[in-house]
Amino acid sequence: MTTAEPGWELYRSFLGVVKEGSLSGAARSLGLTQPTVGRHIEALEQALGLALFTRSQHGLAPTEAALALQPYAETLAATVAALLRVASSQGDGVRGTVRITASEVVGVEVLPPILAALREEHPGLRIELTLANRLEDLLKREADIAVRMVRPSQDVLVARRVGDIELGLHAHEDYLTRHGTPRSWNELMNGHALIGFDRETAFLRSLREQLGPLRRDTFGLRADSDLAQLAAIRAGCGIGICQVGLARRDARLVRVLPKAFSMPLDTWVAMHMDLRDSPRCRVAFEAVAAGLKRYIEA
Repeated sequence: MTTAEPGWELYRSFLGVVKEGSLSGAARSLGLTQPTVGRHIEALEQALGLALFTRSQHGLAPTEAALALQPYAETLAATVAALLRVASSQGDGVRGTVRITASEVVGVEVLPPILAALREEHPGLRIELTLANRLEDLLKREADIAVRMVRPSQDVLVARRVGDIELGLHAHEDYLTRHGTPRSWNELMNGHALIGFDRETAFLRSLREQLGPLRRDTFGLRADSDLAQLAAIRAGCGIGICQVGLARRDARLVRVLPKAFSMPLDTWVAMHMDLRDSPRCRVAFEAVAAGLKRYIEA
């Protein structure tokens, strides 16, 4: 291996090819030309003394060496992104970029008005919102602020509990008009179309504590996306789990068996301790925490 250190742009193209599976796909996602991405991969392979991709019927497949390098390149990418966010905030006042991560439903249905008010108050802020049900690693600076449905355990994180988001069973009034409203758990499980998950998840396993045995074929409509499930409930496809606060916004959504099923989601807002003195992160943290608390208490 040569002693020359590959530049960041080579690793950026490397990650693009790993993600997209081809030079052309990486070029489109990165805003580069295909020959440029190809030169970057060749230069990185030469600098590292490793073959990073092999050609297959479906494009470029990463080698074992590439897969071993991938997490380190992703950490580098997160560090570069965090560096740019910090650099953008330099100067007077509250300005710069803040990256916030939340689950699909919270990010789409709850946070937008909170973030709109934040931008009105601080127009110098630029907000990046990423939707993920997985816990993005604040320690690696993949995001500045995270909304999490579990108490953060890392000591280096600043975390504030904002309350419990209640989940309940809901259906559109049109569905209940067609099929009737279940009056018991037995009616629900045996006489109605249920909306739920396609693949086994930790959340599904936790539901079994309240709902009893749940199998994949229990659900008449299956989707791993929380937003898809919410859309199915709103469309009258069946009965599914929805945040009670969201359902209250739509008079056509009716809660079903409220005494039989209620599940609280312990909700936290967290950021890295090193960001406490950052004006951009501090105001965003306070705004998100206060906005979520209002949503929960409404």
